[in-house]
Amino acid sequence: MIAFGQAAHAQDAATADNDIIVTGIRASQAAAIETKRNSDVIVDAISAEDIGKFPDRNVAESLQRVPGVVINREYGEGERVNVRGTDKNLTRTLLNGHGIATADWFILDQQAATRSFNFLMLPSEIVGKLEVYKSPMADLDEGGVGATINVETRRPLDLDAFSISGSAQMVYSERADKFDPQFSGMFSWKNDDESFGVLVGGVYQKRRLRRDGVEVLSYITPVGQPTGDALVPGLIGSALFTQDRERYGGNLAVQFRPSDTLEINVTGLYSRLNANNFNQNFMAWGDNALGGGGTLTDATVVDGTVVKGTITSADNGTTGRAAVFDAISRKAYTDTWSADFDAVWHASDRGTAHFQIGYTKAIGATKDQPFYEGGAPGSFTFDLTGRTPQVSFAGFDPTDPNDMIFDFASFHSIRNKDQEFYAYADYEHELDMGVLNAIKVGAKFTNHDRDATFMATTYGGFYMPLAAEGCNGGPCTSADFAGELTPGNFLKNIKLPGTFSRYWQVDQKKLDSIYFSQPESVRQRIPLPSDNYSINEKTYGGFAMAKLGGEGWKGNFGVRVIRTDQTTDANLIGVLPETPGAIDNPFGTYLPVSAKRSYTDILPSANLSIDLNDKMVVRFAAGRTMARPDYTNILPRVTLNPGALSGEGGDPDVKPFRANQYDISFEWYPERDTIVAAALFYKDIQSYIVNETHFEVYPVETATPNGDRCVPAPGTNPNLYNCEFAINRASNGGGGTNKGFELQVSRPIWHGFGAIVNYTYSDAKADDGQAIPGNSKHTYNLTGYYEDDVLSARLSYTYRSKFFVNIDRGVPLNQKSTASLDASVSVNVTENIAITADAINLTNQKIEQYSGTTVRPRGIYDNGRQFYFGARFKY
Repeated sequence: MIAFGQAAHAQDAATADNDIIVTGIRASQAAAIETKRNSDVIVDAISAEDIGKFPDRNVAESLQRVPGVVINREYGEGERVNVRGTDKNLTRTLLNGHGIATADWFILDQQAATRSFNFLMLPSEIVGKLEVYKSPMADLDEGGVGATINVETRRPLDLDAFSISGSAQMVYSERADKFDPQFSGMFSWKNDDESFGVLVGGVYQKRRLRRDGVEVLSYITPVGQPTGDALVPGLIGSALFTQDRERYGGNLAVQFRPSDTLEINVTGLYSRLNANNFNQNFMAWGDNALGGGGTLTDATVVDGTVVKGTITSADNGTTGRAAVFDAISRKAYTDTWSADFDAVWHASDRGTAHFQIGYTKAIGATKDQPFYEGGAPGSFTFDLTGRTPQVSFAGFDPTDPNDMIFDFASFHSIRNKDQEFYAYADYEHELDMGVLNAIKVGAKFTNHDRDATFMATTYGGFYMPLAAEGCNGGPCTSADFAGELTPGNFLKNIKLPGTFSRYWQVDQKKLDSIYFSQPESVRQRIPLPSDNYSINEKTYGGFAMAKLGGEGWKGNFGVRVIRTDQTTDANLIGVLPETPGAIDNPFGTYLPVSAKRSYTDILPSANLSIDLNDKMVVRFAAGRTMARPDYTNILPRVTLNPGALSGEGGDPDVKPFRANQYDISFEWYPERDTIVAAALFYKDIQSYIVNETHFEVYPVETATPNGDRCVPAPGTNPNLYNCEFAINRASNGGGGTNKGFELQVSRPIWHGFGAIVNYTYSDAKADDGQAIPGNSKHTYNLTGYYEDDVLSARLSYTYRSKFFVNIDRGVPLNQKSTASLDASVSVNVTENIAITADAINLTNQKIEQYSGTTVRPRGIYDNGRQFYFGARFKY
């Protein structure tokens, strides 16, 4: 007899003298395969030991090894996941079976208010098992049109009587050229009769990162230019992003089993990410130069796009800028709390009652955002035809701060909070009625709140005092903020000979010092109406499910009914002062509005598993799923980006995503640590939520208006303009289908060598022809490993083909295919201590984005490689 894994088969090992205990990679694979083999539904799993063998910093990084799951490392580390070609907000994430609050560190994500969980907040060290449910089941929470991911934390009664483990590593980030520490540890204890146990875990990770990028942030159709309707790049920038990430947290589990009929679990989780970041972007500002009366000459047009040319601002130099330099220092963080009480009572030999109550909260904030902006008249020549855009300036010196006019300053603060209370109960009664084995019923209530507070400084209220006497009692100039030039290796791995890479930088310490030293009256902030809102969402749900089974088969069918009561409070901007209830504000008159709506979903589901023989299983599944819209999509408001004259708008009447899905899975288990499987999936999505671009007029305070799209507003404020914005408004579009298949093989091959391979094909199409966000047609993961008593090594290659991200700044945002080669090596020095080395992105893959067509580049980003060195111990 062979026992695969100490945890899963400890009893077999203790009772059979000839047992061979298989641990490590083969044990972890066997545990994951066993979960899939014994499940009633279509599911894939990863065990805790498997996670530890990969170079994964968080749960998203681990999940990318699962068939059909992909991530995007925009800042060098995966944060969210897409499953089976669906957008990331269609994946539901649960912690121990229930929702977990989420918030974000990046200000644009804080404003976006998505439901998509940010996995940066779940370090891999806290996980006991990951389960990806790909078919619905009545007793599984709604929300996962793509899939439902359940993260199980470890429990002390499942571990040895006294367990202690930990790791210590140093990480080297190539672009930042910095070494930083990483620590984790776990202690678990239980008494001799295994009736009481306590587990405590903790993690600390620090990483200083840098991202080099060249980006085209907008495309415009300027008025009165010789190129007609051809799109012209509005902003072409060379961006240097740096960040200090410090993540720490811990989890607690107390397990009490006073009798064979009662078990109580109390679990808690806390995770915090300090994420201060500094972004500097020196940009060619074609939008502003042409809008201020400038000219476009020597233009080359390809596929409706001006890919080469020269843009010159107006002669007077006061009505347009050829260049703009933004330096934004953000003091940012996010943290997550979760606490749950869980009780299981075996009321009789056949009946089991289950009760849970819990609370979770997350906060994401940019506490302070010192923002410098300078501009310069002149001209620039651009070329978008190479892999990386190329720009050269004339009329001023980008390395001399004295040539840059100090144009704008702000000192905003934003905070969003996400919290939920839930109460849950179910009862399962076993039956002896032929094929009917059990009936399970349950009910759940949730009360969810999401709100955002954006406190902003106005143009006149903050910039003017700085411009008058903000620096040593006199006017601030760009030279007051100046530091060194960009690093000599800036854009080293992505630039072409003509790529713009050398400019003066803002000194972050000087920027902070100037802004924080201003009198309180200058630093005073007021609400930015468009970005202050609150949402309350209450759900009342219940389910009934029958469990079936007989000789060689099992299954379930049931129905879940869920009612959603939604209340949204926000502010309409740009209303007339005489509007009843309107409130005057330096950012413009606004009207508080509130909207309520309710809707009910009936979600039937059925799953059937048939053993063709003792090694082959075929599964069938069908069901109806739903996913609620992102919070930002249901808000009665518009949020604006004045620099790009774009914005986002919501609609409280937007309906959820709803889909009917069908799945077939064929699985072959020739041995306990081997699987060969193929799965077909078909999702008939009734209505996609899409962004439609509308042109709407809103007030803007600026000293450098776009003459093509802005006119002076009535009143006495000389810097107030009515400007035309391209607004992306959420709406219910047509339906569509998402169909495809998955293939996976996991098997030891020979003398410690083995392979784990999976491939997913996903064909997602909307009925109206619009692109589906997040869908990569081809994704695969190839992992080879070797393991013996001393050495454990893995090499993993992950690929996803190109995909549509979303509408951004009024135009499509697409991303080219990405691939990553990651490696992990562990050497057992003793039975309890191992030396480890991990590497992420060995091939130094770049992120490359474009807008609809590759002749319109949007960005190319270099995050560099990461290397980890250290040791693990376990007793």
